[in-house]
Amino acid sequence: MAKKCLVLILAATIAGIALRLPQLKQRPMHGDEAVHAFKFGELLEIGSYRYDPNEYHGPTLNYLTLIPAWAGRTQKFADLNETILRIVPVFFGVLLVLLLLLMADGLGRITSVCAAVLTAISPAMVFYSRYYIQEMLLVCFTFGVIVSGYRYTRSKNIWWALLTGIFLGLCHATKETCIIAFGSMLLALLLTLLMRDRQSGSVLNTVKTVNPCHLVTGLVAAVVVSGLFFSSFFSNPTGILDSFRTYATYLNRAGQNQLHIHPWYYYLKILLYYKYGPGPFWSFWSEALIVLLAVVGFIVAIRGKGLAGVNFHLLRFIAFYTLVMTVAYSIIPYKTPWCLLGFLHGMILLAGIGAVAVVKRAPNVLLKLLKFLSYPPARLLGGPKLAPTVLARVLIGILLVAGGAHLAWQGYLGSYKFYADSRNPYVYAHPTTDVYTITERLEELAKVHPDGHAMQIQVICPGGDYWPLPWYLRSFTKVLWWTKIDENIMPAPVIIASPSVEPELIGYFDLPPPGKKDLYIPLFDTYIELRPQVELRGYVTKDLWDSYEQHQLELESLQSQGEK
Repeated sequence: MAKKCLVLILAATIAGIALRLPQLKQRPMHGDEAVHAFKFGELLEIGSYRYDPNEYHGPTLNYLTLIPAWAGRTQKFADLNETILRIVPVFFGVLLVLLLLLMADGLGRITSVCAAVLTAISPAMVFYSRYYIQEMLLVCFTFGVIVSGYRYTRSKNIWWALLTGIFLGLCHATKETCIIAFGSMLLALLLTLLMRDRQSGSVLNTVKTVNPCHLVTGLVAAVVVSGLFFSSFFSNPTGILDSFRTYATYLNRAGQNQLHIHPWYYYLKILLYYKYGPGPFWSFWSEALIVLLAVVGFIVAIRGKGLAGVNFHLLRFIAFYTLVMTVAYSIIPYKTPWCLLGFLHGMILLAGIGAVAVVKRAPNVLLKLLKFLSYPPARLLGGPKLAPTVLARVLIGILLVAGGAHLAWQGYLGSYKFYADSRNPYVYAHPTTDVYTITERLEELAKVHPDGHAMQIQVICPGGDYWPLPWYLRSFTKVLWWTKIDENIMPAPVIIASPSVEPELIGYFDLPPPGKKDLYIPLFDTYIELRPQVELRGYVTKDLWDSYEQHQLELESLQSQGEK
């Protein structure tokens, strides 16, 4: 059975890789991804990193990205690509599946396999495993804390205590929201101990079984790992203090940033049923199978019976941890869809428990229903008589497999078809594919401009709302990123601007003295969006545009001659 469990979890891991790895360049870079990429570019080129307590989150994402960058012998920001960046969250999204191998004796082998499959195919897990942000790393490191902590309780081996501390340090160095996970784990541990010891003894007696030396080892490891990353490996000691000062910033942001304020049921709505715009009744997104099975798993864990070969103390800890995480994230007004990954992973673990319990227990309910309907179970398949319980389990198994297939199909659609479509619930404030049109047009102009990629470009967007364009224009060396027009600098041959600054541009174009003014014409012949309903307009000098059109005519002429 152990070998089968290993093989099945490895098979789930392969499925997870197949859903996550292909075509990492396909989806436009989200603004947050581009910001992190820009921050990493500084580390790559300059070799230094300073933690900013106001932005960017923790440093682990940046430092870990050095590994694929060095492996690809990439030394400059302009040479980076989406694959180098996104392979990092892909790796940790896959590792999240593999870590279940270390939980098989506690969750149960079949439960671990079910949880591995659901982790591999969950649409949210798939989608954000391809996102260059910290969330997947945080979820993986948090699960690493749980796995290592559980292994320590089983063996009392100091190496597991050390690994638990390392994962704690990595969590802290990844994202500020780690404190929600830490608080949830502590509360879940306390509730689990209270349930366990209400008859056999006190919580204090249980705490006394922990070796103080091991506890100190774990805590020291956490502090050292976190300190190394935040201090930029001792080059910026103030980064350690900044890692605590940052909470004032994020607590203020959590309640006042109206752009990301959503109702308490925002996450549950996404998971249970999400449908945007018109379409057939079946064109909706849902991970309700996971949520419903998680509810069953929660009930089984709290009751502490009904499953064999499991550690119910571990199951209760996961149940309480998931519940507290779900409530905490629902209460916080500031919400972005990727933040649901932490408690969704807990739900997936509970769903593995629920799936096994349903297959084991639900046949009795189904048989009673069939008997009530006076419909002989054996006739359902129109074949030879089967034991009613076996037949009921087959039917339930088919329903679970069908539900899993639907999840996998959504995972595929979300990442490879609706990857930048607002009908996908996990696409949030996402750039449109028009960013490719902007980039391609500027690349074409650079071919005919005397300065090439040193051609000056001005991007003017109030509030700095031009991301992810800095990523896509990284090969251009003279791009001016403005929030307003600077009349001390003459107009560039190419200008990208928000429609709101267009009235000021009219006067800006007249700024050069007579005889030196350029005539500007539209750069795009279609409506261009940075994000849905966020328009951008382009302007180019007529001389440069004429050179571009002449170049295009010459290329067409050469192509026609080649065809002849």
